[in-house]
Amino acid sequence: MSAIQHTIINELNTLRDVLRWTTSQFNAAELFYGHGNADAFNDALQLILHSLHLPANEFPELFADARLTLAEKQGIATLVERRITARVPVPYLTHEAWFAGMPFYVDERVLIPRSPFAELIQDQFMPWLTDPDSVMNILDLCTGGGCIAIACAEAFPEAHVDAIDISTDALTVANINIKKHDLMDQVHTIQSDLWSALSHQKYDLIISNPPYVGADEMVSLPPEYRHEPISALEADDNGLALVEQILLHAAEFLTPEGLLFVEVGNSDFAVMEKWPDIEFLWPDFEEGGHGVFLLSHDQCVAFAQGYK
Repeated sequence: MSAIQHTIINELNTLRDVLRWTTSQFNAAELFYGHGNADAFNDALQLILHSLHLPANEFPELFADARLTLAEKQGIATLVERRITARVPVPYLTHEAWFAGMPFYVDERVLIPRSPFAELIQDQFMPWLTDPDSVMNILDLCTGGGCIAIACAEAFPEAHVDAIDISTDALTVANINIKKHDLMDQVHTIQSDLWSALSHQKYDLIISNPPYVGADEMVSLPPEYRHEPISALEADDNGLALVEQILLHAAEFLTPEGLLFVEVGNSDFAVMEKWPDIEFLWPDFEEGGHGVFLLSHDQCVAFAQGYK
């Protein structure tokens, strides 16, 4: 029995005891909190409450001083040990992540959702999208676990949503989430290397959160990121190889009034440096986040023409 298991099982009794001790241990271990929780307390809270089958959004004072059973403490100890020693992010331990106010199944086949796209989706991409009711077709390019596609389906209930990914493993997870939210008639997955499986489809909105992390940034990422699929994070050409392919062909699949939104995160300066003549629009986010640009259909046409 490890020291962590011994302490939780033999020395702690109540939910309050376990949460306080786990928070202290997470702080001492200097864990990274970039996958849905802001600090050690909220990371520990989500992990412990999920293990106890309690709502994981706030501390339940009603049960704070309830004594935990041996089986409950054993289950918590196993998860806490994996979080500390293996640096596994909490959503992979609980198989649940929240995005745009919705719960999603996640495992190590897909990235843990944390995109600022959630704010844009919940605002129906206004003010840039002037008539949300006119949106009939949406494309989520590089969908991963399907979070963006499903959130778009909820925000635009009359729209058809295609969710594309090159990874069949990722699409398996996306289909789990589509079924979870009962959107099988509205959201459809397509296995494709970016645009390759599409032909004549036209979309009012194209949204993409592609791999955009360059090799130098990959080296500096905290250990927690090593549990995520590298192919969903890293891209060649300083992170911009796939972004370039998206820009080159987006106009072919956008309606004349269509809009393209692409997340590039910390590669935003690299984007502006590589394509200084393109007037990218970078939305601000009230809820935090950065690195999403917007282009119109006409701008995408101009981009493609500039490469001929």
